[in-house]
Amino acid sequence: MQRRGALFGMPGGSGSRKMAAGDIGELLVPHMPTIRVPRSGDRVYKSECAFSYDSPNSEGGLYVCMNTFLAFGREHVERHFRKTGQSVYMHLKRHVREKVRGASGGALPKRRNSKIFLDLDTDDDLNSDDYEYEDEAKLVIFPDHYEIALPNIEELPALVTIACDAVLSSKSPYRKQDPDTWENELPVSKYANNLTQLDNGVRIPPSGWKCARCDLRENLWLNLTDGSVLCGKWFFDSSGGNGHALEHYRDMGYPLAVKLGTITPDGAENGLRDNDIKPRVSEWEVIQETGTKLKPMYGPGYTGLKNLGNSCYLSSVMQAIFSIPEFQRAYVGNLPRIFDYSPLDPTQDFNTQMTKLGHGLLSGQYSKPPVKSELIEQVMKEEHKPQQNGISPRMFKAFVSKSHPEFSSNRQQDAQEFFLHLVNLVERNRIGSENPSDVFRFLVEERIQCCQTRKVRYTERVDYLMQLPVAMEAATNKDELIAYELTRREAEANRRPLPEVVRAKIPFSACLQAFSEPENVDDFWSSALQAKSAGVKTSRFASFPEYLVVQIKKFTFGLDWVPKKFDVSIDMPDLLDINHLRARGLQPGEEELPDISPPIVIPDDSKDRLMNQFIDPSDIDESSVMQLAEMGFPLEACRKAVYFTGNMGAEVAFNWIIVHMEEPDFAEPLTMPGYGGAASAGASVFGATGLDNQPPEEIVAIITSMGFHRNQAIQALRATNNNLERALDWIFSHPEFEEDSDFVIEMENNANANIISEAKPEGPRVKDGSGMYELFAFISHMGTSTMSGHYVCHIKKEGRWVIYNDHKVCASERPPKDLGYMYFYRRIPS
Repeated sequence: MQRRGALFGMPGGSGSRKMAAGDIGELLVPHMPTIRVPRSGDRVYKSECAFSYDSPNSEGGLYVCMNTFLAFGREHVERHFRKTGQSVYMHLKRHVREKVRGASGGALPKRRNSKIFLDLDTDDDLNSDDYEYEDEAKLVIFPDHYEIALPNIEELPALVTIACDAVLSSKSPYRKQDPDTWENELPVSKYANNLTQLDNGVRIPPSGWKCARCDLRENLWLNLTDGSVLCGKWFFDSSGGNGHALEHYRDMGYPLAVKLGTITPDGAENGLRDNDIKPRVSEWEVIQETGTKLKPMYGPGYTGLKNLGNSCYLSSVMQAIFSIPEFQRAYVGNLPRIFDYSPLDPTQDFNTQMTKLGHGLLSGQYSKPPVKSELIEQVMKEEHKPQQNGISPRMFKAFVSKSHPEFSSNRQQDAQEFFLHLVNLVERNRIGSENPSDVFRFLVEERIQCCQTRKVRYTERVDYLMQLPVAMEAATNKDELIAYELTRREAEANRRPLPEVVRAKIPFSACLQAFSEPENVDDFWSSALQAKSAGVKTSRFASFPEYLVVQIKKFTFGLDWVPKKFDVSIDMPDLLDINHLRARGLQPGEEELPDISPPIVIPDDSKDRLMNQFIDPSDIDESSVMQLAEMGFPLEACRKAVYFTGNMGAEVAFNWIIVHMEEPDFAEPLTMPGYGGAASAGASVFGATGLDNQPPEEIVAIITSMGFHRNQAIQALRATNNNLERALDWIFSHPEFEEDSDFVIEMENNANANIISEAKPEGPRVKDGSGMYELFAFISHMGTSTMSGHYVCHIKKEGRWVIYNDHKVCASERPPKDLGYMYFYRRIPS
């Protein structure tokens, strides 16, 4: 117990026992077969626990398994030891101490700290004038908690020394080779080495810059040859400048310029992150409540998320998701069970990582106010700035974005697309009978009336959010908008500074009316005519969800196919009543179209195999894919569009995108039978969503023929999107499912229940009820398109609004409810 007490800082600890070299070698002999040297491709986690957000900075430090290279905090290392039998761990601890003061009271001159040797993904400010850091590493042998200080070349076996050095020098497991993801390293300009710089006496002041050819004081660029300060180019959204920097290059031929405000002692900054680009100043200020003294919030439910570089879309969605009790219960409420039954590599398990994130946000463990002594010291120094560090969603993002070309990048994304991606993951990885995403599910009744026969067809589909169109024609300040547009065009023509953007004011009632208005359909199959016909489609709610997510369709494309955003203010209500949008079904006097399916035509061209025929994935027309991607659609959606339209060209594929872009798996990667997965996107061609379907029986039969239980096969296939090879890996990495008979029975009963429910005529599971809702959260976007800008989230907690802006969590003073992008409503009990 003394050794354990010394390690964990418990009373009674008197330090680890000092052993001779022979004793250490003898102690390690039984464990030598389990100690590995990291190989190329091994992920070494040494900055974050797999189950929590403990790090080497935490009080108990971090334990890295010397076999799996997974890391665990003090609270979870025993679980891993009991589960795997792995005994040897490297304990990492970073000590933070206040710097020694000089005679005058200031810190002593800064010197290189040789005691920092850990390459950690932490956000500590190592240039702080008040603190110094010291890293410590040791080997710990369980269960007796023997400690061996590192480095210890003389006493440790050579293999152990090599393994320890390799772990300590390993790079981040999240670091990728693709420069477009985490690194963002830009090549050095070919003009830099031989750049001519004129000795013309020009001196650049540290501030107060203005374009030499106009009055602009923003978006200014410094020419590195002659020192000219000129404005940048004009953008389609009226932001930017008048293009004088580019004109200067054309006139003089001086090739290199750098944006003022991005220059550091080490050179120009490497690009701008999501919250650095602010083309719509007023929008950024209003949504982030700039200029208002916001009070920081601490404690359970008030933990922020660090920005990893354009990860604010993920942070905003997850803050809203974990404010919903059903998600709290499903993950955090089942924490012991989920952690105990996690696979051998918990970093690759969705439910484990969801539970970890939920606990990090809700526990309050990582959101503690500064102690009183620190506040007094800050006030005395006149630098009182409450620090909120938040937690890093790096491990969570790495998993949920795995194999997704857009979300795995470091580019900004659409929060609505990520929301649907997350719902899809929740559906595919549900454990037991509880599925928290059911709170969003609802049925949409679509009524199409044939314009020629006047007969009607009623169909139902599953959806997870309500997409509300922006009724621009209903703007209440049209005169102001017209005057602004005339002034803007005149300023643009005369190369004058552009006027401040005027925001359109749209009544919510007009948007709701536009949602329910009929929509013309040109090519639906009229079974009465046995041909395609024109029709009119209307959509209504066949059921109301428990939680209603409303997306304002602010993003669109201009006539030149350039993405743009409607700059609008909509008076979103706190209380929402949509009962009048309840579907009514077939009405008296209406005549239904015959239930006759259209014929399946297989063209002679082998590359034109539609519907139930598939082309080889290597034959996808990449030129058509790129044409669609350049319009701003997700790359994977473009590939699916080209694939499911049989390489018939970008125009036909574009029509497929328009039809399917509202589906939950719209941006999911393309998978096909015979090529490693099921055609989940292909199901959309037949009108199914793919979320409730059972795995293909032929694949289930293959797995059960190998001796595995049927329920294991079904769960594995669901967790891997019906990929046979990955499903087998999943089974081998989840041996605990077979060991817990109660758990297996529950899963099997749940699988059987799903089979039965799918056979019922009422369709997918929904939680129908009243159409009265109350607003409790909204996500706002700042910027010109979903490919740039910044997201923040406002959530109503304990009767007051709170703003979640990355790691900063504060009480909101003026929640901008009229500028939101996604709104979250909860049903009001009737």
